[in-house]
Amino acid sequence: MQARIFQRPKNAMQSGKALTDQWLLDFVPAEAKKPDPLMGWPGSGDTRQQLTLRFPTREAAVAYAEKYGIDAVVYDPPPKRLKIQAYADNFR
Repeated sequence: MQARIFQRPKNAMQSGKALTDQWLLDFVPAEAKKPDPLMGWPGSGDTRQQLTLRFPTREAAVAYAEKYGIDAVVYDPPPKRLKIQAYADNFR
C-alpha cells in the first residue's frame, strides 16, 4: 500500500485558514479508473481511494503509517511568502 501524507491546503474560495492545520493521509490508486459500461461514469474496484484519514500533527500521521506498514511519502507544505504592499501602491 502506498500513501501520501500532506497538510490540507487553503481552499481557493475562502479567505480564512480553517482546517489548514490538519494533516491528511491519502492512498495512491492501485488501479486505473475505467468507464462504467451502463452510465459511463469513471470507477474502479479499489476502495482505498475513497478513504482519507485526518491527523492533528505530521508525527501522528507518520506513526500511523509505520504502525500499519503503509509506505507513505510525506509532502511538506511550501514556505509561506508574504507580499508586503502598501495601499498607495495600487495607484502607481
